[in-house]
Amino acid sequence: MNRNIAIIGAGNGGVSMGAFLSLKGCNVNIYDKDPHALEDIRNAGGVELKGVSLTGFAGFSRITDNLAEAIEDCRIIMVVTPAFAHRELAEKSAPYLTSGQHIILNPGRTAGAIEFFRTIKDRNPRADFIVAEAQTLIYACRRTGPAEATIYKVKKEVLLSALPAIKTDEVLADLKEFYPEFRKAENVLETSLLNIGSIFHPAPAILNIARIESREDFEYYMGGISPCVSHVLEKIDSERVEIARALGVKTLTVKEWLEDAYEVQFLESDSIYDAVQKQSGYKGIAAPKNPYTRYITEDVPMSLVPLSELGRFLGISTPTMDTMIELANLLHQTDYRTNGRNLRALGIEGVTLEALKRFVNLGQDLSI
Repeated sequence: MNRNIAIIGAGNGGVSMGAFLSLKGCNVNIYDKDPHALEDIRNAGGVELKGVSLTGFAGFSRITDNLAEAIEDCRIIMVVTPAFAHRELAEKSAPYLTSGQHIILNPGRTAGAIEFFRTIKDRNPRADFIVAEAQTLIYACRRTGPAEATIYKVKKEVLLSALPAIKTDEVLADLKEFYPEFRKAENVLETSLLNIGSIFHPAPAILNIARIESREDFEYYMGGISPCVSHVLEKIDSERVEIARALGVKTLTVKEWLEDAYEVQFLESDSIYDAVQKQSGYKGIAAPKNPYTRYITEDVPMSLVPLSELGRFLGISTPTMDTMIELANLLHQTDYRTNGRNLRALGIEGVTLEALKRFVNLGQDLSI
């Protein structure tokens, strides 16, 4: 097997994943468009990996801000960036993709694989590749030093699907040596609808915006998700679950996902607030101190907007999601719905549900 792997993104997840794969014996190239993000890693030749997974110094084969150089000769391309970077990365990589490359979005958020696939095909119709998306990032991790990363926890199971779904087994076969935690999802609609970040990220940030803007020290999950905030999250979660059911894909409630991902048991009567308080993995995670946190700038246009748009596609009302989107627009003086993953941007406006399912399952053109 080709053990050359490209890591796109030198943030918390990218550096951690790249170091892990290097220590597993892969030839890892790491890319970031910001050369300053790579400077300390380049000087060290790699990073020191700490935490609960493999540990030790992990060297990288290439440390570059040249995307074409990063993905050259790499069978696996792991994209570990904010979802708002996906479209730009797809545009830039389209001319350089070679036959048989597998691109995995870690994670795709909502409809990431659809956006990535269609963007590449618009610019390079002959490109022969597979794009897949993970339902979430497999690690709880941080870049803990200039050339150091720490993996605090590895999720026991993460769903993954290729686009089209008939290619998922092929992608999983390439990854199983390194990530047996990846499990086959039905299709990218399932991974997209199980985007738990859409519940935990934007609403608590928006509803705690004064504390964030004043740079108050508080724990994001333990202090930011109060019983009242929990009521809002439960409504968003119920809207998400209703959309998933209408699409005919399996999903989990937030509480069920927490039990499944972190092996914590909850009472039937527990609210999301109760469930978070019982989840030790969220303790100590500090709230952001920037009102333009990624919890809003990424998770509103790339999570809530496509969920709300899928609701509109299906004729399902999403009043709580829509309220959060409008509040984010007011707070940031922008239009996240127009600029985000709406139906038009995803290329699915006006198509039938049957055509959408043929596209995600079989790769058939949406116009058919």
